[in-house]
Amino acid sequence: MKSSRRWIACVAAACLTATSVSMFVTAQDKKAEPTKAQVDAAKKQVRMLDDLYKTTVVLVTKHYVNDKQTASAGTAAKLLFKAMKEKGWHEVELLDVSGKPYNDENVANDDWEKSALKEIKGGKGYVDAVISKDGKPYLRAATAVPVVMDKCVMCHDNYKDVKAGQAIGALVYTLPIE
Repeated sequence: MKSSRRWIACVAAACLTATSVSMFVTAQDKKAEPTKAQVDAAKKQVRMLDDLYKTTVVLVTKHYVNDKQTASAGTAAKLLFKAMKEKGWHEVELLDVSGKPYNDENVANDDWEKSALKEIKGGKGYVDAVISKDGKPYLRAATAVPVVMDKCVMCHDNYKDVKAGQAIGALVYTLPIE
């Protein structure tokens, strides 16, 4: 009688454990696949960040960049991007789409970036994808960086033949989806 009670207790404990593990795995699976609302919120955040960064670069260029000896707004932006990454907010890179990068660090680092930059060069203004990194969902997005004023090419002789409005680069974001 005692052994059957132990057996029943063991079976009950096993069922409880299996249910708990199943609930945990289900919760983890749900975490890995973000909802449409979560993805939409991340896309909205990318749009806001994109407006913020590009407006800052244009204003700094317009008001503070006067010649080739002045530090470029792009250089300042890259320092800002580094600070955001170090603080754990998001990652953003300034990458070349022209095929004539200003320096070697401004090139695509993976297949997704290569594909996104090709689409940006082809005329798209925005490309994105949801990815999983370390078991967590992220939004990767690329936005076109066009020439918007003559000062944009003043310091970048490699872009002198680019027409106004044509993309010379892209901001590539990697943003956690919460």
